[in-house]
Amino acid sequence: QVQLVESGGGLVQAGGSLRLSCAASGRISTIGVVTWHRQAPGNPRELVASITSGGRTNYVDSVKGRFTISRDKNTVYLQMNSLKPGDTAVYYCRALVNDIERWGTGTLVTVSS
Repeated sequence: QVQLVESGGGLVQAGGSLRLSCAASGRISTIGVVTWHRQAPGNPRELVASITSGGRTNYVDSVKGRFTISRDKNTVYLQMNSLKPGDTAVYYCRALVNDIERWGTGTLVTVSS
């Protein structure tokens, strides 16, 4: 059974940093594009960053210059710097694993002012 597990969330003060991880486990042949999404209370889930299997990255405007997505084998990272209270949300990773869409269960990031 393929699983995606996020980790690295927590409470941080504004201006601080966190690094989220999304680890894929199970019987894996391929991992295609991986995306990070976030959902704040009362808001729809939004795409934050993406990375292709070839390493091409893309970011939503609100995090450009602050967040960096990267991947290493079966793990994808989201380095988040200069965090703002508006970044508070549950962060989810999504990946095409063996050409099947998978979602993790999320990790909570809380940024205090």
